[in-house]
Amino acid sequence: MQDLHERVPNLGRFVVVDDLEMCGGGTIVDTGAHATLFAATSANITRSVGQVTRQQRNIRNGHKGAVVWFTGLPGSGKSTLATALEQEIFNRGWQATVLDGDNMRFGLSADLGFSAKDRAENIRRVAEVARLFAELGAIVITAFISPYRNDRLLAREILGREGLDVPFVEAYLSTPLDVCEARDPKHLYAKARRGEIQNFTGVSSPFEPPERAEIELDTSQFDLEESVGRVLEYLLPRVKM
Repeated sequence: MQDLHERVPNLGRFVVVDDLEMCGGGTIVDTGAHATLFAATSANITRSVGQVTRQQRNIRNGHKGAVVWFTGLPGSGKSTLATALEQEIFNRGWQATVLDGDNMRFGLSADLGFSAKDRAENIRRVAEVARLFAELGAIVITAFISPYRNDRLLAREILGREGLDVPFVEAYLSTPLDVCEARDPKHLYAKARRGEIQNFTGVSSPFEPPERAEIELDTSQFDLEESVGRVLEYLLPRVKM
């Protein structure tokens, strides 16, 4: 059993030895679990390639496609910030859309629960959808708790698969748990504390903070306008034509 370097650094390293001499080494970033998710179940399919290039779409849109991936505890402000960012981008005449955690579970992920396995599959589906929109040149803004590092790493890998050079911006809302729970806009923390909700992130299920997020924001320290401004400050230079 191999360990990922990001989870267990000491066990996630390896060296290559030739005739008792060290001649190489590295770190383990994928044990193969993610690779199986990329494999099609049928050998009788091929990818269809259209005649309109992504560059042509970018020129028509006036900007490049990108994915802004908001992650954080329930109540940290993901959906609020995502929709405000979408509005600001739309006001510029650009193409933007929000993929929201709750909305996805009404349709595409309606068959999934909240176990670690189901959460991973939910994020995989979301990342695939985000990739399709980004290939069309849209700026995709996701608002998902996505509590596990490996799931977010998988999303990043999906966006970079086959050399797709779409910017992936992981934006971690580091709002403290007590602030998120005090907000409790859906009264979910209270239900989780009473045992009415199982596998609830922050109460009965863990959240693994990003180690190298492109953006980190504590929404208890910045108001909505300031938060949107900080995301735009990072994003705009990466999508402008």
